[in-house]
Parts: sequence; C-alpha cells; structure tokens
Amino acid sequence: MNSHPDPAGGTQRLLLRLALVLALVAGWASAHAYAGPGALRAKYDELRDELRHNAFRRALHVDSSERGDTLKGDVYAVLDHPFPKVSGALAQPDDWCDVLLLPFNTKYCRAAERNNGAATLQVRIGRKYDQPVQDAYRLDFVLQPVAARPDYFESRLAAATGPVGTRDYRITVSAVPIDGQRTFMHFSYSYAYGLAGKLAMQGYLATAGADKVGFSVVGRDGAGQPIHIGGVRGAIERTAMRYYLAIDAHLAALGAPPGQQVEKRIETWFRETERYPRQLREMDRETYVTMKRSEYERQQHAAGS
Repeated sequence: MNSHPDPAGGTQRLLLRLALVLALVAGWASAHAYAGPGALRAKYDELRDELRHNAFRRALHVDSSERGDTLKGDVYAVLDHPFPKVSGALAQPDDWCDVLLLPFNTKYCRAAERNNGAATLQVRIGRKYDQPVQDAYRLDFVLQPVAARPDYFESRLAAATGPVGTRDYRITVSAVPIDGQRTFMHFSYSYAYGLAGKLAMQGYLATAGADKVGFSVVGRDGAGQPIHIGGVRGAIERTAMRYYLAIDAHLAALGAPPGQQVEKRIETWFRETERYPRQLREMDRETYVTMKRSEYERQQHAAGS
C-alpha cells in the first residue's frame, strides 16, 4: 500500500471543490442578477400572445420552479398604469408596507431605517387570519433600490431568515414601459427552506392546503379540463399571485382621494382574488375587510408613534 502523499491528487480535489463552490455562487448570482430593460422587453415579446389569450381574463403569466431547497414563483403582467406611476409607487418603504399588508396572512408592516441609512420593513406573517400580531412570525426585509431609469425600474426586498428555519427571502419587482398608459412588470418571490420548513410545508399540504392548487396547467383530465399544479409549487404560485394583485390594487387606489385609498385597496384586492376562488379564497368578504381595516389602522398608529 502506498502511504506517500499524492500532491497532484490533492490539488485536483482542491480544484474540483473550488469549481463546485464557484458554480454554486454563479448559479445563485444569476438567479438574482440585474436583468435590465433588454431582458424584460425580450420576455414581453416572448409572452405577447399568451398575455392576450389566456384563462386569467387579464394580461398575465404565472410560473414557478423548485431547485434544490429553493422555491420561486414568478408573475409577468401588463399593468394598466403608466410607467412613472408604477416606478414611483414601488420605490418607497411606506408604499411597500401598503402593498405587503393586503394579503390575508400579513398582520403588520412597519417601515424603519437602519443606522447605515438602509430602509427596512418589519413584517409579521400569521399562521391564521385571526392570530394576534405578537404571535405572528417576523420577517425583516431590507429594501434595495436597483434601478430607477426612464425606461427601467427594479427594486428588491431581502430577508436573511424567516419562520420555521426558512431563509433567503427575495422579492424582486422590475418594470419597463409599453406605451404611455401601460407597463410590463415582472414580480418574483422566492425563499429557501431546511428540514423544519420542509416538514411544516408537508403538514400544511396534508391538511389545510390539501385541496389547494396553483395556476400553472400541467395536463388535462378525461373531460379535457385543465389540471393545475399542486404541492409546494402550487403554494408559491398562490403567494406570488397574492402579492402581484396587492401591487395592482395599490396602484389602482392611488387615484382615489387620500382618505379613501385604504378602503379602495382593501376592496380591490379582495374583489380581484375572488376571480380565482379555487386558488385564493380563504375567507368571506366581511371577515377580510374588517380584519384589514383594523390592521391598516394599527399600521398608521405605529407610523405616527
């Protein structure tokens, strides 16, 4: 048996490990890289026909992916709002709190500022709609402006850790103008999970989420009806869709008098989610509206304190 060290073999193994690390880093970076207006306009051209003809009854495309321990949901949509309005409404922390508070399970959002000047959003996510805010899970998002050009906008939210061992939360919004009244937007939502998060998701999918589906069509049944994706990808598509509808509701409310904007946001979000009851219905209108009025009032009091 040869007991002498093998410098060449050791060097090869070291180089192999280094190449693997670099590949992983490159893969993560490409998933969160600055796309720019060219890539987004190319995506619009690719989806143009689907945006005009689909089952959503609006110019919309939803997709999802699962790679390793990371889930990602994407929404591409044509917004009936001019580009300056979209970019202006998604640049400020307070606007983001107005958006993030609309989904039924968000209990609280407050904009704050770090010592280095970075804006943060302190968000509380509940396991159920009537959960007290102090018992809800906490996520601290850092708002990262990326681009604010006349032809391209991009903004990101990032949280390092989340509930039940989840981590690396990423929300990215990018947009380009189509014409003077319309904007093409890409919304992306992703996070990574460990064993605890995987078990928690499996528990949800076996109980409360057992009959839930997403939006991607993965086949047809015997009657020719669409079969929608389920499981974890269905869950992330539902989340991404809720946030996209929240952005659209926030933009629609900006045209109302200031004192009526909260009510218009709440009513618009609920009405639009009801267009997709199989995926998004969680409660009746009265329960949702009463709950969100209270949560927006709490948010306003926190902002004034």
